[in-house]
Amino acid sequence: MAATDTFTREKALEREISAAVEERLPAVEVLAVELLSPSRICVYIDHPDGVDYSLCERVTRLLDDYRAEYGLDVSSPGPERPVRRPRDFRRAIGRHATLKTTTGGRKRVRAEILEAGEATITVAVAGQQLEIPYDTIVRANLIDEERKEP
Repeated sequence: MAATDTFTREKALEREISAAVEERLPAVEVLAVELLSPSRICVYIDHPDGVDYSLCERVTRLLDDYRAEYGLDVSSPGPERPVRRPRDFRRAIGRHATLKTTTGGRKRVRAEILEAGEATITVAVAGQQLEIPYDTIVRANLIDEERKEP
């Protein structure tokens, strides 16, 4: 599967799965869906009261139809929380993230999130500001700033 095919499939799965989960469990937010391989997906979820094993199990059962085609993992966001939508980036202003994009000279960057508009984010990379359209972001995850680098 080519990178653009993977990206397109991930986005479609994210829309489908978000709608299915958030309609049946309104307090649960689907943060991201990642294709770990052509036959395995991971669904990252969040809940105002936190994510525990029981909630992951409930979401897994809601997604039984996907298990015919994919191995399925359901997970909490963890400290390196995925950020994908404008509201996620707005919440993360001032934080550092790793971003993988489909275009531009720098496809992978570690950056500070400065602004989150309707169509783009503005980040600081090595003292320079870059504007990145949301539709070119393949993956973005917050950097765990508590973790000590070796």
